[in-house]
Amino acid sequence: MPPEDAPNILLIMTDDVGFSAPSTFGGVIPTPALDRIAEEGLRFIRFHTTALCSPTRAALLTGRNHHSVSTGVVVDQATGFPGYDSVIKRDTVAVGEILRQNGYDTSWFGKDHNTPNWVASQAGPFTDWPTGPIKGFDYYFGFIGDDTSQWQPNNLFRNTTPIEPYLEEPGWNLITAMADEAIGRINMLNAVQPDRPFFVYYAPGGTHAPHHPTEEWVERISDMHLFDDGWNALRETIFANQKRLGIIPETAELSAWPDSLPEWDTLTDDAKRLYIRQADVYAAYLAYTDHEIGRVIQAVEDAGKLDDTLIIYISGDNGASPEGTLHGLYSEFAVLNGVHPTVEQNLHFYDQWGTDQTYPHYAVPWAWAFDTPYPWTKEVASHFGGTRNGMAMSWPARITDKGGIRHQFHHVIDVVPTILEATGLPEPVMVNGIAQRPIEGVSMAYAWDAADAPGRRTTQYFEMFGSRAIYHDDWIASAPPVVDPWAVSLTPPPTDVMNDFKWELYDLSTDWSQSKDVAADNADRLRDLQQLFIIEAQKYNVFPLDDRTLPRFIGLKPSYTPGRTSYAYTGQLMNVPFPGVAGAPNVLNRAYTITAEIEVPEGGAEGMLVTDGGRFSGYGFYLLDGKPVFTWNLLQLDMVKWQGPDALSPGKHTLEFAWTPSEPGLGKGGTGVLKVDETEVDTKAMPRTLPVDIGWVEQFNVGIDTGTAVDGTDYQVPFAFTGTIETLSVELGPEELTPAEREMIYGTMRAKQ
Repeated sequence: MPPEDAPNILLIMTDDVGFSAPSTFGGVIPTPALDRIAEEGLRFIRFHTTALCSPTRAALLTGRNHHSVSTGVVVDQATGFPGYDSVIKRDTVAVGEILRQNGYDTSWFGKDHNTPNWVASQAGPFTDWPTGPIKGFDYYFGFIGDDTSQWQPNNLFRNTTPIEPYLEEPGWNLITAMADEAIGRINMLNAVQPDRPFFVYYAPGGTHAPHHPTEEWVERISDMHLFDDGWNALRETIFANQKRLGIIPETAELSAWPDSLPEWDTLTDDAKRLYIRQADVYAAYLAYTDHEIGRVIQAVEDAGKLDDTLIIYISGDNGASPEGTLHGLYSEFAVLNGVHPTVEQNLHFYDQWGTDQTYPHYAVPWAWAFDTPYPWTKEVASHFGGTRNGMAMSWPARITDKGGIRHQFHHVIDVVPTILEATGLPEPVMVNGIAQRPIEGVSMAYAWDAADAPGRRTTQYFEMFGSRAIYHDDWIASAPPVVDPWAVSLTPPPTDVMNDFKWELYDLSTDWSQSKDVAADNADRLRDLQQLFIIEAQKYNVFPLDDRTLPRFIGLKPSYTPGRTSYAYTGQLMNVPFPGVAGAPNVLNRAYTITAEIEVPEGGAEGMLVTDGGRFSGYGFYLLDGKPVFTWNLLQLDMVKWQGPDALSPGKHTLEFAWTPSEPGLGKGGTGVLKVDETEVDTKAMPRTLPVDIGWVEQFNVGIDTGTAVDGTDYQVPFAFTGTIETLSVELGPEELTPAEREMIYGTMRAKQ
């Protein structure tokens, strides 16, 4: 049982929200729910994350540094090294399991980017899922993976079961549905077990791409004209707001605007129109997300439990995201596959930006502005633009300095110790028969009653993709990236990640925003901090450093079917994720043959035979008006079809689609042949394919399509096949890469360095 008077816990973490995006920390985007927690409690203005999603969330839930719990990068980029294999071990269980074993009801709503890809299907095993014995949640409602469509999230689960509630409800949006689920859980517990404390971990997809607010919120924000003067003027406005609110000291300086990003006044009118639309949609998404969080907080108050609830609201899991690249993205999956849309290409989607017809992201300069006054962005661990996030904390029965500001330097690993101190629970020595490694964070509760108490976190390392920093006693040594994080490419970084990064040095006692590099005048101090980084990195499994991004994304991962090249299905199969890793066949960069043995009833048949992907990219093999069709959707930029001329007669038929690449290489074109009963009915060349990924938001399906249509002009989901699939088989050839590509993805380039 929990200790007497132990509080409820509501732990909130939003996604990709830069420090200065919300109004609570000087931004122009209204976030009244975050404002409420800050006004009823405290604002922590020197709170830090890891610069990336999965690592921050692993550190948040375990109270340990991200490399200590094997999450040095996002789980999609896992490698075999101890700090990077993405498997949180049984000797570092999460706070959910600690609280569950002490009588709490534990529930998790929203994003789970900490389940390894190879166990992320409905087949499990489920040890590493939210409901397993390591993370420890009684109930889970959310999505597995980097992100999802808020309109049609095809990677949505209730506990371990895939669900598709959007199929039955046009206009459904996960941001609202998730709040409804959490409110329902709180109300149920209040009715059935009113004296049992709860722990709710609330992690919405907002505001990671895709930016998917409702039309109402887009109109509301657009009417405010927050971004009409551009990103440079926005920085100045935010900077002034921050000083007025006491978020930064009067002596703080605004860090320099980088030469690699355009000034607003140099842009064309078309570009300005596009970029304002991007910012309006993003701001609507943040305001909408915060509004729904506010509904959850209000539900706690309506249940009569607000006074006895510790609410920790962390605004973002890293800095604002640069992954929209220089012009923004109508679809996140474009840049993942090496396509950097131009302003003109993006403008084709202007009216659809933020609707379910796009998977959008804003241009990099907005990210830099939303991290004001700090330099850099998400993915950059060396500077506070990547790692400093606003955090507010309230507990009306205990925290009395309402509206107070706390300046102590803290890190996301300090949340679990704070929760344990608040609940009166000791750090566990053993859980489920496994001795636990020490928690590495320190509690922040000492600062509740002492605004000027000396900070208890005196040292903290940071590292992500080779960019790194070490904080110690109000100094920070920083090694920024050699390649801008928005320069997404499969090209290997040009430098020796261990030795070629240039270090900078900042005296944070006089330089709040890392605007004055004093390395040249403090060579001894810089050397000492560099050595301290090596000590800390060795202690916490940071080595070996690796600055590759996309190559790790498509590199080898564990699998329960390693080397599998033959797949056979009968009837329907729904929602199998992560081709080549979690159980679905990966048809990219190789020859493949898909064969369907079907029976057509009297009156004909139509419907989906097999599909992976949907509206944003992917393929589908189906009968349309009785005629066989194979469609490739190439990132909404091109639609290539092979079609049979005649409707199939009643009876048994064999349909086959065979693809042969023209040459080895990522995304190379080739020739597809469609056959009906061993007769060729359509042969066509396709000049290119997808080099990296179809996209995690849409799953592999046989006999039905549970996500979105590969071609919405042909059919609408679920488009279940109305005949009988006796056997559907997929035969894969070997992966066909050039020698240089194979070395880049699977080789030992960094080890050789």
